[in-house]
Amino acid sequence: MIEVKNLYKSFGDKEVLKGINTVFEDGKTNLIIGQSGSGKTVLMKNLVGLFEPTSGQVLYDGRDFVQMSKQEKVLMRREMGMIFQSAALFDSLTVLENVMFPLDMFSSMTLRERKERAMYCLDRVNLIGAEHKYPGEISGGMQKRVAIARAISLNPKYLFCDEPNSGLDPKTSLVIDDLLHSITQEFNMTTIINTHDMNSVMGIGENIIFIYEGHKEWQGVSSEIMNSTNKRLTDFIFASDLLKEMREAVTGQKA
Repeated sequence: MIEVKNLYKSFGDKEVLKGINTVFEDGKTNLIIGQSGSGKTVLMKNLVGLFEPTSGQVLYDGRDFVQMSKQEKVLMRREMGMIFQSAALFDSLTVLENVMFPLDMFSSMTLRERKERAMYCLDRVNLIGAEHKYPGEISGGMQKRVAIARAISLNPKYLFCDEPNSGLDPKTSLVIDDLLHSITQEFNMTTIINTHDMNSVMGIGENIIFIYEGHKEWQGVSSEIMNSTNKRLTDFIFASDLLKEMREAVTGQKA
């Protein structure tokens, strides 16, 4: 579990995060949503230590990440997996070598053990047979699955995903969503996904945090969104006419 307490972040005179209080739960897909410029990316970067909060706490199972020493943070990051918006694979390495990269850097496994672990992770994301290909030889959806395999190679307790469906077609996005959801449950990870994808919100949003102008405007589950009376949330979620019509059809309420 990750608990955020009274988190503030400013850049000069501009206050971007304004007293965020929230909990990201184990074994669930926790989604951060909000308009561009709302502060959700800044929030995620504070969670993983890319930014230092102006004030407040980020507690990993009760351990305050903000107050840790540099060495303690290095050890803490070994418990984290990261999936970047662009997949961020190494073009000069094969799929297998990309997945092995964190194991080569941070594990004490033998070469054989590292290969076996990497192949297990590739099997988990249905990429057996692609291990000897290079990133440029596989599709964007496959690249995202390689990124997921790499992110779970060290068996992290916490998984962070920045726009994992960016650039993917709707069908492939659903595959990635289902994969992230099932892996989260299987390994009982605390998964945090920063997303604009409303299919992800409605499909796998087990704990959704809506950020508006730097503060937490709403928190709940996807099934509660349809009947929400929070206008800022509904204006964001049901921005398109089609989604507004769907909501009206289901609830009888105008968005």
